[in-house]
Amino acid sequence: MEDSRAPGRRVAAKKVFRRYFPLFIILWIVFVLYPNPMNFFLSIHRSANLGVDPGAVEFMLADLPSEPADVERAVLAAIPYSYDWEVYGMPWYFPTIDQVFERGRGDCKARALVLASVFEAMGIPYVINWSPIHVWVEYEGKKPNPVENPDVRMIRQDPETGEVQRQMPQIPVSQVADSARRGFWTSMPEIRRALLISGLAALIAARVILFVGSRRERMSVA
Repeated sequence: MEDSRAPGRRVAAKKVFRRYFPLFIILWIVFVLYPNPMNFFLSIHRSANLGVDPGAVEFMLADLPSEPADVERAVLAAIPYSYDWEVYGMPWYFPTIDQVFERGRGDCKARALVLASVFEAMGIPYVINWSPIHVWVEYEGKKPNPVENPDVRMIRQDPETGEVQRQMPQIPVSQVADSARRGFWTSMPEIRRALLISGLAALIAARVILFVGSRRERMSVA
């Protein structure tokens, strides 16, 4: 025997779907990008508390040169660049230094964390700089380049004093967009990209079907 309440439940479900459709879109995107959303919030916490660890890099010190610029080159060579999608399966993730060494590669955040830890262990003064697209370690004598210079800097963190300086970065929007495209979309695994697109397409198709159905119902009543 058919439940007499079933039609009412279906109507209520349709109303909920129409009303909260934008939320369903957002939830699907979050689910595909971060199956475990805690990783995103954990990364935010780590970005504010870098977790520089001089003890974790002691094994590297004996083979490193003494000049800061040479140290930087050696560290960057030891930690090949890879996007977070490729290393951690997420579009943006701030690792611990142990995770960096476990994976053996990482993006600018991972490399900056290792370099800062090395400078800390060697007693070399440094600061951490953030731009909208990059994180780097600044030290006395460091030469600026297109992505590492005072103009593009957004945040400057001094670990010695704890001082944090903020400014409006002078960086082209096109450069930010291109960096986001490469880091968030181009490097996304194909299966995750397909999952994202198919899920969004299914939600949009369901919304269109409900819209057409509701319109037909109104026209038939009229």
